[in-house]
Amino acid sequence: MIFNTGAALLDAVVLSVVSREKEGTYGYKITQDVQAVISVSESTLYPVLRRLLKDGCLESYDQEFQGRNRRYYKITSAGIVQLNMYKQEWFDYITKINKLFDGGNQDG
Repeated sequence: MIFNTGAALLDAVVLSVVSREKEGTYGYKITQDVQAVISVSESTLYPVLRRLLKDGCLESYDQEFQGRNRRYYKITSAGIVQLNMYKQEWFDYITKINKLFDGGNQDG
């Protein structure tokens, strides 16, 4: 993707990915799912996960998998509220951009 991927967009994408799994999902799977749509490194995504944990949008727990601990992330009710706000903002944004691209007026 040639467009800048800011912190809010990364937060929204990560929350969306995590919200798809009712019991949570682990860090590596989150990075794989995000990287399927946005070119971003793992080293960029783990700070996003930590920030979302700190902000109360995610919670985490460790579970053994094949003899090793795996950290799982689960969206919280605050995270769902935040994700819904991001979705609304995103749809408002792309509607305005699409109007501009289609030669329409950016007002309203």
